[in-house]
Amino acid sequence: MLDEQLISIASTLDCDACWQAVMNKDAAADGKFFYSVRTTGVYCRPSCGARLPRRENVDFYRTTEDAERAGFRPCKRCKPHEAASTEHKLDAVTRACRLIESSEALPTLAQLARAASMSPYHFHRTFKAMTGVTPKAYAIAHRGQRMREALKKADRITDAIYDAGFNSNGRFYESTDQVLGMTPAKFRAGGENTSIRFAVAHCSLGAILVAATERGLCAILLGDDPEVLLHDLEDRFPRANLIGADRDFEAMVAKVIGFIEHPRSGLDLPLDIRGTAFQQKVWRALREIPAGETASYSDLAARLGVPKASRAVAAACAANPLAVAVPCHRVVRRDGDLAGYRWGIARKKALLEREEARE
Repeated sequence: MLDEQLISIASTLDCDACWQAVMNKDAAADGKFFYSVRTTGVYCRPSCGARLPRRENVDFYRTTEDAERAGFRPCKRCKPHEAASTEHKLDAVTRACRLIESSEALPTLAQLARAASMSPYHFHRTFKAMTGVTPKAYAIAHRGQRMREALKKADRITDAIYDAGFNSNGRFYESTDQVLGMTPAKFRAGGENTSIRFAVAHCSLGAILVAATERGLCAILLGDDPEVLLHDLEDRFPRANLIGADRDFEAMVAKVIGFIEHPRSGLDLPLDIRGTAFQQKVWRALREIPAGETASYSDLAARLGVPKASRAVAAACAANPLAVAVPCHRVVRRDGDLAGYRWGIARKKALLEREEARE
């Protein structure tokens, strides 16, 4: 009976079903609707712990915005504008993401907001708060991923552009630098004619390879065998113009090594790091974890507003190409176990011990 009532609430805002949920202070109905009380001028969640109002003084609204447009303010007790709709907001943003991913043409902000049952302003603010990027940035990143896949399959670059959802060459080339970090032709050719400076050195953690484009560091790789690290870089950019270190670049490498040896000194160097929208969001969150502290994969997922995505967070950590600069070593299991680390558990332990030490 309760499930039928909630379905009715979600679809048509059946006032009788809504009122029954309010009388029961039903937390399962939170986010499905909100109710206002004319005598107090406030609106609440169905589960609000305040005294039950008279039925004749109560009205129902689908969203907090609807209630506020009607002249009501949020209840200070249940704070419906804050905690009430976290799940509702996550569901709305998820629907918007699916719409972006399934649409041939980029949906307008108004279309996305309608799909989320929000105003454009509120939707834009909510989407960025929940994902860490704007709807437009998410769409660009998603299309970038589709573009990478299409460039590997299509016979012509033009075909790949349209297959990725761009309705004109011009629109894609306006954002190609952000999407691919190079022209489609260069990406298709494995980074052909792209200059990447690199150097292989040794530090207390073993071999280290540092590479950079003209924008900034694009790879910091750790390992036991310098040749393996070089092959890793070559696999990433099989046709790029790899340039051995000069004196200026060696100074950059020295800064990176100095940061590894003394992590609390910080690393003030530009980064050139690209990935999917979700990877970018995870990597930003990693850089916000202070030296000397750790977070679990589930904690990080919760901070990002996707509490069930701990495995996806772990995958993004594993895909990180910038060891230490993007500190994926600061993420551990919930029980404190160090779990896996792309460059070896021993290195992860050493990095954490250095960050915990007071220099």
